[in-house]
Amino acid sequence: MVGKEISKEMVDKVLEAIEIAKTTGKIKKGTNETTKAVERGTAKLVAVAKDASPPEIVMHIPLLSEEKGILCVEIPSKEALGASAGIDVPTASVAIVQEGEAKKLIKEIVEKNKPAKKEEAQKEEAQKEEKKTE
Repeated sequence: MVGKEISKEMVDKVLEAIEIAKTTGKIKKGTNETTKAVERGTAKLVAVAKDASPPEIVMHIPLLSEEKGILCVEIPSKEALGASAGIDVPTASVAIVQEGEAKKLIKEIVEKNKPAKKEEAQKEEAQKEEKKTE
């Protein structure tokens, strides 16, 4: 698994948000630009292609995103991701940096896909245990 798996309906919303942000906000296309946006903490939403080949080129993005508290979702096709980003070639990843008019849509996507509080509490507990054993 590369990013957070989401429903077909949610995939469509993410692609729509990317298209809107492309025209009214700012997006970063490609693995290098996406990685930089995540590392800098400027990304609002990250989408990674499930069919990226080889998968290792995008494997680090969900981990970095989780570390920075940014939602990273999985899109089934790199062709669809490239098309929504407004480029003629497939792309393995896209990051929305400035939402533009997609702000409400992105907020809705993040709200519906953020981890449950119970999961967050378990992660925090696990991190505390790790620190104790060091």
